[in-house]
Amino acid sequence: MRVIIKPDYETVAKWVANYIVYRINKFKPTKDKPFVLGLPTGSTPLGVYKELINLYQNRKVSFENVVTFNMDEYVGLKPTDKQSYRYFMDEHFFKHINIKPQNIHMLNGMTTDFEKECNNYEQAIRDVGGIHLFLGGVGNDGHIAFNEPFSSLSSRTRIKTLTESTIKANSRFFDGDISRVPTTALSVGVATILDAKEVIIMVTGESKAEALKHGIEDSINHMWTITALQMHQHGIIACDKPATKELSLKTVEYFLDIEKNNF
Repeated sequence: MRVIIKPDYETVAKWVANYIVYRINKFKPTKDKPFVLGLPTGSTPLGVYKELINLYQNRKVSFENVVTFNMDEYVGLKPTDKQSYRYFMDEHFFKHINIKPQNIHMLNGMTTDFEKECNNYEQAIRDVGGIHLFLGGVGNDGHIAFNEPFSSLSSRTRIKTLTESTIKANSRFFDGDISRVPTTALSVGVATILDAKEVIIMVTGESKAEALKHGIEDSINHMWTITALQMHQHGIIACDKPATKELSLKTVEYFLDIEKNNF
């Protein structure tokens, strides 16, 4: 596992965005051989999307031959609902770049057949040859996507019941009204994420310090699904200094030293 430590959120977001651009450009995607990118929502990736838009506008990258798969979607929200993840992605990223609409994949939270929708999503990922790079964030309790504590580390895309802590955390997107937050969501599984050729998990802010400690220094455990990244051959954690508060000094110094000359 690589651990990239930057001074603050802004420098983490810029590093991640530039790394994504580097990977896309190195791949040299075409219509018949697209670069496949897994994407998250929430506040954590906003800085990444802002920087990716900036890099696109400055002609440093094209998304014409990029295919995307998002991590999750609330059950019961229409794509036009301002709290849906489809609306979020359109507003904060997709409508600002040259991605083709047919290359955007989002789970349908309005489906009446959850199992079929989730199975089709997994099949769609397989049909394009898998995800090259999956970007994600992490919750205070260490969850990635909506794989809450005690989720199976071999899980696939499915419907998930959200924990009270996740509902409370996400209520900030619903004007602080917990009663408006959906209690279930469709989410890729831990194994779905780990199947990607490369995974980057962003961990920023002091509130994520405990999750980061578990993810790096503790054993693999379904109570903290971020720990599953330890099993990935090309897993990267991109974090800021406040998030390292619970890590040992030895751990921090090791990763600062070993990554000092790397991208």
